[in-house]
Amino acid sequence: MIKRLSILTVFTLFIFSVYADDYKLVWADEFNIDGAPNPENWTYEHGFVRNHEAQWYQPQNAICTNGMLIIEARKERVPNPYYDSSSRRWKNNRKFAEYTSSCLITKGLHSWKYGRFEMRARIDARPGIWPAFWTLGVKEQWPWNGEIDIMEYYQGEILANVIYGSKNGRKHISDSETIPLSKLGKEWADQFHVWRMDWDEKSIRLYLDDQLINESSISDKNNPQNRSVKNPFQQPHYILLNLAIGGTNGGSPKHTTFPSRFEIDYVRVYQK
Repeated sequence: MIKRLSILTVFTLFIFSVYADDYKLVWADEFNIDGAPNPENWTYEHGFVRNHEAQWYQPQNAICTNGMLIIEARKERVPNPYYDSSSRRWKNNRKFAEYTSSCLITKGLHSWKYGRFEMRARIDARPGIWPAFWTLGVKEQWPWNGEIDIMEYYQGEILANVIYGSKNGRKHISDSETIPLSKLGKEWADQFHVWRMDWDEKSIRLYLDDQLINESSISDKNNPQNRSVKNPFQQPHYILLNLAIGGTNGGSPKHTTFPSRFEIDYVRVYQK
């Protein structure tokens, strides 16, 4: 089913894209067509990926319906085809995953250097739930490729992060600001909100509902000289949308009822 935008909505989008600080809309997914997400915009991560998280990533946990992208985390056991009882690697020594979810990425399809990145969404703020809207640089290994967490939530806090590499091995540096969920009101997580990044050659500014949360300078974040990318935030980045469970930061989902949903109305990218 196609979500039909009103004439007023279309006009408002056009006016905003032309006149809002000289930004013009260059890419968007409105998730208007029911079914699997648009393969021209998104690919997927698979299996266990990062942060000792509990979920197994698979495409079938992401669906577009009624003009929304729904990423659904489910409590269901799936076998790990890479299981090795003798392995010390966490991705291999788990015989099963107890949860499934999805991580959608634009890697290899779309990437942008600078711009305004925006998402309207509703998140699940219950224990053990870890949704995120973020970007990674297209070149170099993490953390030297640069990570921007436009929206990240876990354990009672909204986070806005800029992460980059140090000169000390793979140790990363995080320029992070947080807002306790307790300060936003009891009904906050029941509503949709807009997260935004304004990124140019000088700084990264991260907003929640037009409130500036974190402003981070770029010039002081150069990589060590032995890395192939001089500055991770002066290269194109691609987008990730995911709903993680547990892991290093997510907390315990033991007392949370599943499924859990990350509901995304739209993702838009503007550039000057």
